Amino acid sequence: MGSLKAILKNPDDLFPLLKLKIAVRNAEKQIPPEPHWGFCYSMLHKVSRSFGLVIQQLGTELRDAVCIFYLVLRALDTVEDDTSIDSDVKVPILIAFHRHIYDNDWHFACGTKEYKVLMDQFHHVSKAFLELGKNYQDAIEDITKRMGAGMAKFICKEVETIDDYDEYCHYVAGLVGLGLSKLFHASGKEDLATDELSNSMGLFLQKTNIIRDYLEDINEIPKSRMFWPRQIWSKYVNKLEDLKYEENSVKAVQCLNDMVTNALLHAEDCLQYMSALRDPPIFRFCAIPQVMAIGTLAMCYNNIEVFRGVVKMRRGLTAKVIDRTKTIADVYGAFFDFASMLESKVDKNDPNATKTLSRLEAVQKTCRESGLLTKRKSYVLGSESRYSSTMIILLVILFSIIFAYLSANRYNY
Repeated sequence: MGSLKAILKNPDDLFPLLKLKIAVRNAEKQIPPEPHWGFCYSMLHKVSRSFGLVIQQLGTELRDAVCIFYLVLRALDTVEDDTSIDSDVKVPILIAFHRHIYDNDWHFACGTKEYKVLMDQFHHVSKAFLELGKNYQDAIEDITKRMGAGMAKFICKEVETIDDYDEYCHYVAGLVGLGLSKLFHASGKEDLATDELSNSMGLFLQKTNIIRDYLEDINEIPKSRMFWPRQIWSKYVNKLEDLKYEENSVKAVQCLNDMVTNALLHAEDCLQYMSALRDPPIFRFCAIPQVMAIGTLAMCYNNIEVFRGVVKMRRGLTAKVIDRTKTIADVYGAFFDFASMLESKVDKNDPNATKTLSRLEAVQKTCRESGLLTKRKSYVLGSESRYSSTMIILLVILFSIIFAYLSANRYNY
């Protein structure tokens, strides 16, 4: 539930952490009885617990469509990510994947752990897909076809320019944004968002992940996965893998900051997209990952640890984001606060400092001009603790007992 040290340092994390634990437990128990739907929702929680949690807020029909959309694209991504598959085998599968989702007998052995199970038993996903409404099926098929073709293109093509980078991110994530917008519209709950804004929603998340996952991708066996564009990293090192070596630490951080500055280009579009959403569950479903993304960028910026290990938001802050992201005012507030946090880390000697500060100011200006910043309490920027250490320890013990009781009795209600 979060380490005692972290909770002592950030005592306000405690209640959101407990609420998150209980919510995750409840979500995991809400598995449909039908074997194929049970497999899909169980698998969803295994491949993405946070996504499995926020998706539960959607209405049943839309939730089922988004669940299958996610699993289909996760399976497609598993094929793309498996570096042990020869390109001659991988490319035809990616291109034809949109047809496989109609085939109850199709499966393909690849991936590891839960992803291998997903691929081995993909017939469950296909069966569930075939039970969706035709409007949902058409949207999922269209995006899967376009994404598979784009992934196949970049199997044989390096990410050289920033335009290549944007194109690759469009195929693997921007299309997800377009697809979700189509599903929301098909449900009758939202107007159809523009492709440009929908694309930015995906690109902001994908670029954040690519930045955060540098070390994991570059160390991939048997072959590195390289998504940072040469046009950016070649200004700092001769080879992308050189960024992880200690002797290149200064250049590595400058390159990292360049990448973060590039990602910030999409923040204003994301705010515009979210401000137009009307349905509260759809809003939360979209907003929580976006707040997590700008928070992760704030953690990664100017941080050499990106090249040493995993950098991410602490669990307590993640729990707060999930608990307190309910309205567009909450989103403006979080974006403003994380932009301010990032701004405080900008070194004026950084080669991209002026550009970074300009993009942060644009985000902050949009948030200020919403007129909603006063309608929330900041949970991002530090505040004085209201609790003594003794009280915090007692609370931790109390909530540990409560959580143990709930866990022991999870199957009795």
